[in-house]
Amino acid sequence: MAREVVSAKLDVIFKKFFSENLDLLKDFLSEILEIPIDRINSVVPTNPELTPEDIDGKFSRLDLNLIVDDKLVNVEIQVNNDPNYRDRAMFYWSKLFSSELEKGENYSELKQTITINILDFILFPDRTDYHAEAVTVFKDTNELFYDKFHIHFFELRKLGKKFNSNNRREMWLQFIRADSKEEFDMIAGTGDPAMKKAVNIIYDMSDNAKLREIARIREKALHDEASQMKAARDEGISIGIAQGIEQGISQGMEKGRIERETEIISKLRAKGMSESEIKALLS
Repeated sequence: MAREVVSAKLDVIFKKFFSENLDLLKDFLSEILEIPIDRINSVVPTNPELTPEDIDGKFSRLDLNLIVDDKLVNVEIQVNNDPNYRDRAMFYWSKLFSSELEKGENYSELKQTITINILDFILFPDRTDYHAEAVTVFKDTNELFYDKFHIHFFELRKLGKKFNSNNRREMWLQFIRADSKEEFDMIAGTGDPAMKKAVNIIYDMSDNAKLREIARIREKALHDEASQMKAARDEGISIGIAQGIEQGISQGMEKGRIERETEIISKLRAKGMSESEIKALLS
């Protein structure tokens, strides 16, 4: 019987895994943000707790807020396809950006703010690369406008099944995407010490019956959320179609009336009637 494993793709597992293993969190951030690990002096999670309301609540966020040296960093895992995700990403970046500015403080105190969005769906279908970074530039020159704005998107479904074991960024993303023992064993088999440790921790978490139940509850909440969103979209589409049909019928009737009236006017003109006479007849 295949071993049941939990996946770091599930936000509750991701948050618990990295909140409790800061050395691996530091390694992960180093690769994801391409910052040499020896330049990261401090990583402090500011919201490591997991509450029951978060776990079984639909539409709740289980992201990870961090202070990395003098930067604000947010990491979010999103498995449900959200057509409004760009707006969502901008909203949460702006919320984090302004969160630590106290009343009366100078705007220069605002910190560089980086959000990392790891997505289990395709957000940018026209892009082939699994990574996209949004920054602010001047339109005419592409010169950087503001260095405190960075939003990263990582689309897990654009990763290939085979990966380069020398690319540690890809290895971390493959680790997050993995949801079977075979995949985790392949990652551990690369011989990378951090990845081997990460896989062993996932196996320990998988053996924890209480944590597996938490994961089950969270998966159900996310499934319910996805079902509600789909139902809302389907209802919106149905309403739109009905309104379109109704509008089309109304427009068709009006078009037919105009065409008939035009035909009558032409026949009356052919009989020699004046415009005033025709107007009086049709009014």
